[in-house]
Amino acid sequence: MSTNAGEVRPLLSTALTGAELRRWYWTLAELTELARRMGLPARGGKAAVTARLAAALDGLPEPAAAAPAAPRRAGRQLAAPVDGTTVIPHGQRCSQVLREYFVREIGPGFHFDAFMREYVAAHAGHTLAEAVEHWYATRARAAEPQQVGAQFEFNRFLRDWHARHPGGARADALAAWQAHRARPRG
Repeated sequence: MSTNAGEVRPLLSTALTGAELRRWYWTLAELTELARRMGLPARGGKAAVTARLAAALDGLPEPAAAAPAAPRRAGRQLAAPVDGTTVIPHGQRCSQVLREYFVREIGPGFHFDAFMREYVAAHAGHTLAEAVEHWYATRARAAEPQQVGAQFEFNRFLRDWHARHPGGARADALAAWQAHRARPRG
């Protein structure tokens, strides 16, 4: 994080260089809007749109896309009623039907965390009872601090801020976020 207090975040425009674009925090909505104004594809996540914009602002060709994600095959989705013997089909999403089942079996503390999302996505052919066992088996690891993905910069900032200010109010955290994102990146 930079301490260049005298610098002011520039307007997001075609007048920026790619390096200047990367120095500042922009929301995906802001980046997408600029990409559309410039006639560039606005698809992909924040990192992809930023890379595409930076290249275009510097007069370079569009960067090669990362390996394309495997296409999602929705497949058949489970419908109520489900029970412990219900088999997870290929392509099952973390749906409301699953949430209702898990809350019924595990209790109101259930939520789809990374461990459960991964399990549902990767364990077609397993039963919902096995998924419940997986929930209980992963609680110790789930209680440990988890790495927050780079695309969730706001979430990472709030986690770090609250760790430094344990009794801090949400309004103070949001004000600190606004100040943080108004500074250039270090």
